[in-house]
Amino acid sequence: MIILYFFLIVFCLIHCEHSQKDEVICGLASSWLESVVLSVNIDKKGFHRELLYEVKHDPTPHVIKTLLIQRLPSGVYMDQYQLASLKEDTGLEVLLDSSVNLEDPAYVSPGFSALVYLRPAERVLQAAVPIHGRYHRPSNSGGWEKVTIEGPKLLLRPEKYETKTLPTDLPHRVVKAPCTVRNQSLCSWLEIQTSLVSDSVSLKLPVGNLSLAGPVCAGTVLATLLCCALLFRSVWKHGIF
Repeated sequence: MIILYFFLIVFCLIHCEHSQKDEVICGLASSWLESVVLSVNIDKKGFHRELLYEVKHDPTPHVIKTLLIQRLPSGVYMDQYQLASLKEDTGLEVLLDSSVNLEDPAYVSPGFSALVYLRPAERVLQAAVPIHGRYHRPSNSGGWEKVTIEGPKLLLRPEKYETKTLPTDLPHRVVKAPCTVRNQSLCSWLEIQTSLVSDSVSLKLPVGNLSLAGPVCAGTVLATLLCCALLFRSVWKHGIF
C-alpha cells in the first residue's frame, strides 16, 4: 500500500509539471491566465508625465511575480536618480537596461527599456512611473511633436520557481529576464499574451520655432543688460568702498 501511494504521488507531481491541457504551471490554470488584463495610461501635462500601469486578475492562492518590460523611444526618458529616490520613499522598483543621459535632446538620444516590477497584490497591481520629455529639434514653424509609447510586455513567474527553470513546452513563450531589481541574475518568465486595454499611449511636446530666434535672443540680451545696469546702480549707491 505504501508503494502504491508513493507511485500515486510521483504520478501527480509529473502530471502537474507537464500536463498543459488545464494548467500552464502547477496551480496556474489557463482560465486564470485569461483573466489577466493589463491597462496603460498617461497622466499629468507638459514635459513631466507619469505612466500608469494596472494589472487585474482573478484571485489565486499562489504568489505571482509580475514584470513589465517597457520600451521607450528617444523622445522621452526616465531619471535614474529620481527612480532611486522613489524606490526608497514608495517602494517603486524600476530597472533600466542602460544608463540614460538626462541632458541630451531627442535627436541624439537612443531608446531604451525599463523593467517595472509590480509588488504582489490580491487582485490589482498598480504602479506610477515618472517619465520626462526631451527637447526636439526646432523647426521653422514650431508646433508640436507627437511621441508614441508602445504597450509593455507582461511577464509572470510563480514565486516557487525562483530557482527553477520553467518547462519549455508551454503555450506561452518562456523568456529570460532579471529576477528582481536587487538580484539581477536571470530567471525564467512567462511572456503572457494578455488583453491590453491600450496598445499604446502618446504625448505631445512643444517644438522650438526658429523664426523667433532673433527676437528671443535680442530680448534676452536687453533683459540681461538692464539687470546688470540695475545691479551696478544699486551697488554704486549702497556699497561701501
